[in-house]
Amino acid sequence: MSGSMSGFDVWLRTAPVGEISDLMTQSNQESRYRAVKAYKNEQFLGSRDARGLRILAEYLEPESRFEEMSIEDTIVVFGSARIKTKQDAQVALEQARARGGDTTRAEMDLHMSRYYEATRDLSFRLTEWSKGLGEGSRRFVICSGGGPGIMEAANRGASEARGENVGLNISLPFEQNDNPYITRRLSFEFHYFFMRKFWFSYLAKAMIVMPGGFGTMDEFFEVVTLVQTQKIKKRLPIVLFGKEFWDEVLAFEPLIRFGTISPEDVELFFTTDSVDEAFDYLVSELTQHAIADPGGSL
Repeated sequence: MSGSMSGFDVWLRTAPVGEISDLMTQSNQESRYRAVKAYKNEQFLGSRDARGLRILAEYLEPESRFEEMSIEDTIVVFGSARIKTKQDAQVALEQARARGGDTTRAEMDLHMSRYYEATRDLSFRLTEWSKGLGEGSRRFVICSGGGPGIMEAANRGASEARGENVGLNISLPFEQNDNPYITRRLSFEFHYFFMRKFWFSYLAKAMIVMPGGFGTMDEFFEVVTLVQTQKIKKRLPIVLFGKEFWDEVLAFEPLIRFGTISPEDVELFFTTDSVDEAFDYLVSELTQHAIADPGGSL
């Protein structure tokens, strides 16, 4: 055995007893297993057993932020994520013509871009109107699904009117990023479709349905069904915007003729091609039936 001592041996012989005791205590603490608090256990929180907690979180966390931001109620805008701005559609058409691309598709995209611009304009005007109500809380705040296309146009119009606006995004297998015009504190990401749908319906005092695909029609038919069956009891004006599109896509007359809906059911929504008409209709409805009744309800 070597006669020389290591630095640690020297320290061990000469160090005060208190320092040695502290080192041993620290070593024991570091080696001891430390249990994880249940609410910090990500493996549990992502499990099937914790599904109820995740659902409850998608109710309580948005509610907390809505209260923090003084959001009393909303005007919800639905529509296609695929509709381009007029400028982007024009550029795409020019490129298609120059490169021998699909000009038919590009021409239709340009035609449909008018709904992006109409959404942007209508959201701007409704936001200016709601800001002028002079109430302490925020009323009739523009709310979209948080993605691109018509959703972006809605948030953009509200943002350009310097108004707070909401984006209720959803996690999808193909990524849908929140658009840049949403008020940051009011940008939400949901896992459960039904919780997202709840927040659309609960805070809404009006809905605008722009041209769209399966998702837009799903939202429209679900809300109309809830109004028709009086599961939504509040007065909820619904604007179906774009006669050219909706008259071709949705034929309600055969449903009346075959007796599967009543003639008065088509009065559950207001169809128009005009931003002016849509604005006047919504302002009239909200002034008469919603201003005196702030807050969420069904």
